[in-house]
Amino acid sequence: MQLLIEKELNSADKILKPDFNSKTGRELLAFYLQTKFKQIIAYDKKCEYPIFKFVNPDFISRFTKRLINNPTRRFLIGITGESASGKSTICREIKNIIEQLSMPVSVLSTDNYFNDISNLIKTYGSFDNLRDNGYDIDAPQNFQLELLKNDLEALAVGKTVYAPRYVPNGTGVSIPNALKIESDKIIVVEGIAALYEDIQDIFDVKIYIETDSEIRYDRFMKRAQEERNQDRENALKHWKYILEVGEKYVTPCRKCADFVIEGNADLQYFDKILEYIHTITNNFQ
Repeated sequence: MQLLIEKELNSADKILKPDFNSKTGRELLAFYLQTKFKQIIAYDKKCEYPIFKFVNPDFISRFTKRLINNPTRRFLIGITGESASGKSTICREIKNIIEQLSMPVSVLSTDNYFNDISNLIKTYGSFDNLRDNGYDIDAPQNFQLELLKNDLEALAVGKTVYAPRYVPNGTGVSIPNALKIESDKIIVVEGIAALYEDIQDIFDVKIYIETDSEIRYDRFMKRAQEERNQDRENALKHWKYILEVGEKYVTPCRKCADFVIEGNADLQYFDKILEYIHTITNNFQ
């Protein structure tokens, strides 16, 4: 991928920078991007460890049409995947690279839109007891999806929102209007609910992170014991739970994804793909 970047930068055959304020200019850019996106996908297929496991064949034409017809709208990227698939890691990597390239980006986690269940936890004594008595925290009805959709629609048209903040300490508390989220040009939304049916259509780019279950298990157990101080027995019980709800609620989101990405991919290679996309969209005469 570095060779493609250098070839692009050193090429003497560059197109004149289109006038993005005109539809004709945006159409020229769209045609150019279609060619370059296909080049990225073809290159990745030849790699020993490709990052793209699936690419929606309709994505490129749909994305470029959106670019032509609605250029002022913010770009919304939705990222989901089962627990410990690597979605948060990849989301952070996207944010870091975009910032290094001096592009404005906002990040929002759907986990902050969990319903407040503090009273339920008090009733049952602990989150684990609540879970063991059948409360399905990852079910769509246990997120504030209507509020999330309203916030995303506001961000898409340039408005600042104040998102709730779910406190991940076992109390089940959700604090309303706690997180100020600026509407930057690129908005990355990650979490298990990011591509739930009620909100998936709002995104310009939908990404599903998929990782081998053995790798996910190792990641989950390490995180549960080292970061959350769970004993092994309870961690195993929770692992069984997230496998069941992942298959029930998250895996079906794969069908709507524009890209299915390998969650154990080389992040340096992933960075180079993002760098190349930035290069082709900014390297004009």
